[in-house]
Amino acid sequence: MLESVGRALSKSEQIQNLLYKAYKVCKKASIKESKLSDIYEYVYFIDDAIEGLGVDEDIIHELIEDYVVQILTTQSTFKKHLSSLENSLLLQEEPDFTSLRELSHKNLGVARNLRIKDAEKILKELMEREDIAYLEHCLEVLVACAIRLKPSRAYSTIKLLDIKKSFEI
Repeated sequence: MLESVGRALSKSEQIQNLLYKAYKVCKKASIKESKLSDIYEYVYFIDDAIEGLGVDEDIIHELIEDYVVQILTTQSTFKKHLSSLENSLLLQEEPDFTSLRELSHKNLGVARNLRIKDAEKILKELMEREDIAYLEHCLEVLVACAIRLKPSRAYSTIKLLDIKKSFEI
């Protein structure tokens, strides 16, 4: 992992740091969860999406960047749904997974179209499982996998989201 030695990290170093952390999350998931055991080893093959969608490589790259932005921007919505489910359990109410499952399903459609197999697997887990701690872990892994797809785009998106958050009251 890159660390600053009395200086600010360059953008390139920050991206490498972000990517390192994402790989670490995926590795931990591969060891910890049997359903996610191959996440760390997963490599995306753009040719599958090119062939499946019948569009050129440049368009697929743009769509993948859009997907990465979508996952990172909906992360807060996923967290709100998970928090709501956790509150329901604390209040001994029946948790309603509908909103979480609808959001997962929407993202699953995009992942399937782009042939992003690790995301497909994680989003299926988010749709089917009811263990909230596990679902929170799946969200963390989903975000890490998105970062691995396009680290530079993920970095830019995270920076923009941080700026946006700093203006919220």
